[in-house]
Amino acid sequence: MPIPISGRGEVFLAEGPGGRIETMLDYPEPATPARGLALVAHPHPLFGGSSDNKVVQTLAKTFLDLGYIAARPNFRGVGASEGTHDEGDGETEDLLVVLGALGGRFAFGPPVLSGFSFGAFVQTRVARRIVPERMVLVGVAHGRVVAGRTYATEPVPANTLVLHGELDETVPLANVLDWARPQDLPVVVVPGCNHFFDRKLHHIRSIVKGSWQR
Repeated sequence: MPIPISGRGEVFLAEGPGGRIETMLDYPEPATPARGLALVAHPHPLFGGSSDNKVVQTLAKTFLDLGYIAARPNFRGVGASEGTHDEGDGETEDLLVVLGALGGRFAFGPPVLSGFSFGAFVQTRVARRIVPERMVLVGVAHGRVVAGRTYATEPVPANTLVLHGELDETVPLANVLDWARPQDLPVVVVPGCNHFFDRKLHHIRSIVKGSWQR
């Protein structure tokens, strides 16, 4: 079982259309009243993506520091989540189920939606169905990426924060700029950074925290 990243967490199970959905919940420290819920989606499950991914955990830790409860679901077929990979369709429905279940448990306003790579792509689809407080997307999968996969990524709200590595070898920076340009959406480019933000994870925390309005 994954170790809660805050030391104050639990495993939450919801029943989705494809079966059980496992979600790691982490809570801010007691001295920090929870201000909302942040849902963080992981990269492609067929390529090792899970809720324990280091970018996902960095995002979750950042939201904890900002006072949010961080929820990290495992997509279908990962960890204790049931079902099989569904190219983003079923995964979108599963995230909506998790949000609905957690919404009945916590009396918060709209959630923050966040994701990395494939998870960011799925969150753009979730945001077409609900209105989030805000979005934070890292290494957004769009267009033709490594291994020949292609993503038609949805537009996002104007206040979305997008981070991308200059040297991303999985999703070329040009792909993300092509997606962002018609939306007039700024993209924060981290120089010398690859897709997995190796040795650059601290930039995620500093950029997100620096952009957040308390």
